[in-house]
This record gives sequence, structure tokens and C-alpha cells, in this order.
Amino acid sequence: MSSLPLFEEAVEFSSKKQLMDRLRIIKSEPDSPKVIDLFCGCGGLSLGYQRAGFDVIAGIDHDQSALLTYSANIDAASLNLDLADAHWPTNLEDQIGPSKCDVLIGGPPCQGYSLTGTRNANDPRNSLYNAMFVGIDYFKPKAVLIENVRGMATLFGGKAKQQVLEHFRQRGYSVVAKILDSARFGVPQHRLRLFFLAFRDVEASLPEGLLAPDDYISCEEALSDLPLLDIEKDQFEATSYDQNATSEYQKLMRPNGFSHLSNHEATRHKQFVIDTIKMVPEGGNHKDLPPGVGESRTFNEAWTRYHSKKPSRTIDTGHRNHFHYKANRVPTVRENARLQSFPDDFRVLGTRTSQNRQIGNAVPVFLAQAIALHTKKLLDV
Repeated sequence: MSSLPLFEEAVEFSSKKQLMDRLRIIKSEPDSPKVIDLFCGCGGLSLGYQRAGFDVIAGIDHDQSALLTYSANIDAASLNLDLADAHWPTNLEDQIGPSKCDVLIGGPPCQGYSLTGTRNANDPRNSLYNAMFVGIDYFKPKAVLIENVRGMATLFGGKAKQQVLEHFRQRGYSVVAKILDSARFGVPQHRLRLFFLAFRDVEASLPEGLLAPDDYISCEEALSDLPLLDIEKDQFEATSYDQNATSEYQKLMRPNGFSHLSNHEATRHKQFVIDTIKMVPEGGNHKDLPPGVGESRTFNEAWTRYHSKKPSRTIDTGHRNHFHYKANRVPTVRENARLQSFPDDFRVLGTRTSQNRQIGNAVPVFLAQAIALHTKKLLDV
């Protein structure tokens, strides 16, 4: 179906350009596999599968701002359904009609299993995993993808992970679970997440890393073509580019003919915050500050300035601890979206707090696309 070759197993790309070429958009066809995305958020997984040529038919979530963003960017139904309700598949079909689902994807809420959130075996959000298996029992999809935080792999002595694996095997699926780093898949960010990929009729596997560490996409390669926004010169927002794309990554971020820049608005920091950021060297953090400075935040990620020649640290939802490699401010929503591999024509809606949460919670688009291309290969479609 695709006019582009798919990924070869365990082969690292010889150049960033070669990988970027493989991550260009493949249009879906009438017979493309149908995808339903649970806990879709703003649409990172959906966009990755859509870019790989899948036909995404619905995204389901309870966050209304995220659904507005999803609807504005993803050509699929965006629905606020109660996924704790075991009848959600029929409730879905009541709204969009009888549906075929070849691939079921989703990222159930991570707070119950997260390294940073509540570690509670009885957290009701953990039970939302059942929604994935309710969907499997109803639709009998050929493939299923579940994404979660890496802490789930070892939490409760590994019982959470083993329980998910067992649920798949009881249903006759071949399944594999693996922690993947998005930087190895062309994303300018180190983000380690646990993925379960299961197949009904073929042996399951997940893609290997596609870039060697020396070829990771850096923050500078991702962001340097965006207006810098020097807030000390009252530069707080830009709605257009002021220079050409210079890297292969930047060229992918700027679709042909696209010129309007959205979500590129700087935070108005207090002067003492700006002065503190200035003291942090490129790639440094709170440990590089002089005694008595910045001591209100001394945890691991506090006062972290990105390094221009390396991928960023993991984008979070709070938007307070990481700073631009050059500008003395936190990244804009657009810059964080770039670091999550969302192209510039992806508009994030809602309040600024909501926008940062949506982007921080998303699966990086290029990582999702790489998994989607691997899925197509195993399904032989």
C-alpha cells in the first residue's frame, strides 16, 4: 500500500536525513487498517499512526481541552466517553455507527504507576487498563498498542506489567513489552516509555532504535529556526518565521507552504527568575548555581538548561523546570511541541496551562509513527 519502504529490523540509519525521509507522511487509502485511540489526549499516538498511513476513526478521552485540540488536528471523531463503563464500545458505535477496529491503541492514565505520581496498587485509575481489554474483547483487533511510564515495568515487583502481559496471552495474542527511548527514533528528546505491542495472528516485536547516539537530533537542530523571543527585549510572541529551516528535522516540522506560527508565546518571568536562569550554563542545572541561589528548587530536574547539541530532557506537564538552551526562559508551547515532534501546523488549544499539560502528556509523534510503520510491516499491509 505504501510507496515508501518500511523499517528494517535492527538496522540503524546511516544518516539523520535517511531517517527523516522515512518519517514523511504516507496517506491512508480506503482499505487502510482502521484505528481507535483510547485516552487519546491531544493526539500524539493518533497523529503518528495517521502519518504512517493508518485510518484513525476515533479518539476517546475525558479532557475537553485535549479533545478540542484533537478535533482541530486529527481527521477522526473525537469523543468524550466514560472508558470505565464496560459498554464503551457500544456507546462509541451509537455515535459513529458500526465500526471495524484493526488496531487498538492507547495510553491509559499513568498516575497510578508513575515514578513521580501516586504508587498505589488500588488507585482507581489503574483499573482503566480494563478499557483496553474491553475493546479487545469487542473488536478483536489484529494489533494492540499500550503506552505507559517506564516505572510500570518494575512497580509492585513487576506484577503490573506481568498482569497486562497475561491478559493478552489469555486472549490468544502474542505480546512483547519494552522500554523505548524516543531519541533513538528521531525525536529531539530523551523520553523513556514502556510499550506493549500485541498481535493476534503474528509473532509480536517492537522496533529497534533507529539512530545511534552520535546521530540523535539536538535541541538546536529542532528549534534554531524559530524566533528566539528575548523576553528582556519585550519579545513575547511570534506568529511567523524569521529565517529558513536549516536542518532536515526543521524541514519536516514546516509543512510545504505553511507560514503561520501558532503557540509560540513566551512566559513572562519575574526578573529574579531571569537572573537565576542566566547563571545556569548550557546543559547545567541547580547544582551549577552559586550557594544561596535557586534553593527553592533543588530536586533533580530543577533549573535545567537544555544543551544545544543534545536532545532535551523529558518534557513534563508543569513547564517550570526546564529552560531554553540560549534564551533565558522556559520553552514556549511550540518549542515543546517541536521537542515532542509535533509539526508546526498542529495547533494546541485551551489555556496555556492546558496546552503545556497536553503536550507534556503526549506520546512523541515520530516515536508513534515508527511503531506504526513497524505495525504495518508485521501486518503486511
